[in-house]
Amino acid sequence: MADVLPILALTEARLPIDPDGGATLPITLTLMPGELVLIELSVRERVTAIADVACGCLGPREGRVAFLGRDWRDQPPETADALRGRIGRLFGAEPWLPWMTVADNVLLAPLYHTRLPRPALLADAARLARRFGLPGLPVGFPETLAPGDLSRAALVRAFLGRPRLVVLEDPTGAAGTAILPALLAEARAARDDGGAVLWLTHRPGVAADRSLPATQRWSLLGQRLVPLTARAA
Repeated sequence: MADVLPILALTEARLPIDPDGGATLPITLTLMPGELVLIELSVRERVTAIADVACGCLGPREGRVAFLGRDWRDQPPETADALRGRIGRLFGAEPWLPWMTVADNVLLAPLYHTRLPRPALLADAARLARRFGLPGLPVGFPETLAPGDLSRAALVRAFLGRPRLVVLEDPTGAAGTAILPALLAEARAARDDGGAVLWLTHRPGVAADRSLPATQRWSLLGQRLVPLTARAA
């Protein structure tokens, strides 16, 4: 039987976590298919830095970061862009293109990176929207939605298109903990489909929350990440 390829592997990587370019965070971490990994940090900017490194948008100072076995640094721009098309991401700042409707924002990346026709993507987006507590996929512009509804639409965007890796930046932020049952259900579906989920948060106590079915748990201690005891999920 062939070896299973890691979804994401950070090997002796030193991640830039200081906006001024000084401090780095050493980390070695592997996400295999089916895993849900929780990482708790104390500062929001560090959450974004790890998400950027995982998605190949920010390079480590040292070490290696590979997605599906490919080191981000070795990929030409077109290949890196195509690989990022297999990653779903919930952004901490929830960037939206203001001149496009929420629906078009949600569909933009999957339409570009997958072969699924628009009607199929629309149907799945509507299903996800209802799953996350919306009556359907919002058709208005981002500025017209309440923050909580916009956060739910952002979750639709993160899980749409059957991504191999889902990177979540503080997913219970604006949407609140009421979103947890739907969030965990979609995370389980992604994992059962051979994907992996990287859950990043700056909120204390999340990594140690045993109600969250993580396979790995990490927390920042000083200037390094330390593993917490995890249970299989």
